[in-house]
Amino acid sequence: MLRRFVEDENGATLIEYGLIVAVLSLAIIAGVGTAANALQNLFGNDHSLLANALNTN
Repeated sequence: MLRRFVEDENGATLIEYGLIVAVLSLAIIAGVGTAANALQNLFGNDHSLLANALNTN
């Protein structure tokens, strides 16, 4: 019984998949935060990059 327990890798596979999902989730959350900041800088105020690009006096 102990030998079968030591050789069983089903739980290890589940933990590996869980770790992969956790790392991908953190990467997606960080990417969404960065994209939100970039959009805020683009559209945020009168001194934004978009306003400067469109203002060709």
